[in-house]
Amino acid sequence: MFVPDFIYYEKDIENYELGRVLLEKYKDIDKKIIENHNNIEEMRKKSNSEFSKMKRALIIGTRKTHKFVENHKVSDFLVPYTSSGCTAMCLYCYLVCNYNKCAYLRLFVNREKMLEKIIKEANKAEKELTFEIGSNSDLILENTITGNLEWTIKEFSKNNKGYLTFPTKFSMVDSICNIQHNKRIITRMSVNPESIINKVEYGTSRLKDRIEAINKLAEADYKIGILIAPVIMVENWKEEYENLIKYLYENLSKKAKKEVFFEIIFMTYSYVHRMINGDAFPNSIQLYNQDLMTGRGRGKYMYKKQIKEEGEKFFREKLFEYFPDNKIIYIV
Repeated sequence: MFVPDFIYYEKDIENYELGRVLLEKYKDIDKKIIENHNNIEEMRKKSNSEFSKMKRALIIGTRKTHKFVENHKVSDFLVPYTSSGCTAMCLYCYLVCNYNKCAYLRLFVNREKMLEKIIKEANKAEKELTFEIGSNSDLILENTITGNLEWTIKEFSKNNKGYLTFPTKFSMVDSICNIQHNKRIITRMSVNPESIINKVEYGTSRLKDRIEAINKLAEADYKIGILIAPVIMVENWKEEYENLIKYLYENLSKKAKKEVFFEIIFMTYSYVHRMINGDAFPNSIQLYNQDLMTGRGRGKYMYKKQIKEEGEKFFREKLFEYFPDNKIIYIV
């Protein structure tokens, strides 16, 4: 359970039930009122070396932007929802590209307005739409603080149209396993070899616990997916990832193996990551590999085309070997 060292909050959260609940929950934590959760000057001025300490802060406000962004993978739209940022410290975190070192957890208490818009969009559409509500945060983690995911599933399940989906690297799923969801929630667990989790995905759940969570969600009749993401081409990456796929085959329940789909995402990296990781985690492994990576826009890196093609071929072959009847939604 995450307990913040310090809280910044917008005064307006006192007008929302969840805001009052959080202020009472953390009544003994030092706090400071701010004008805008997007612009906390004293946090922006901190050095990169303080990144892990910054992650111990909690910011609470209201979400002002509710723009849906079209998506063509698992969902139709990426939807701003009840949180952004995270308490974990994955060395490749794409949120760092957006927020730099200010990728700490921010909670938004105006959840009713956000869910109301999703339901409205779902109901007026001619076809069934899927809304990705976890693209800016980890909702399983957030739920341990706010209960927002439990609330969302209960409320959305009353509707008879549309789907919600979210990814996670956390295993704390028990609280959502006994909730009526009408099979309109698609849960997706992100996995990596245990060695990469240990060295790169600081503050997340162990692989064993993630697999147990998938089995629990499958037993609870949730639609389930597995993201092998991000694929990091360490020196022995083929051995590591084949062992991972084999581990999944051996430890997923019969029901999970029958129903699960896969997503494969290769790591992208950036100059910002290199600067923050170098200062905040000087003893961590180096994820940037100039022999394997090439530029992808200003200050960003991706695996070279031929390297990625080799990786895609490998994953298609190995997943077909172990999971011949399961769909790969995409590889990017």
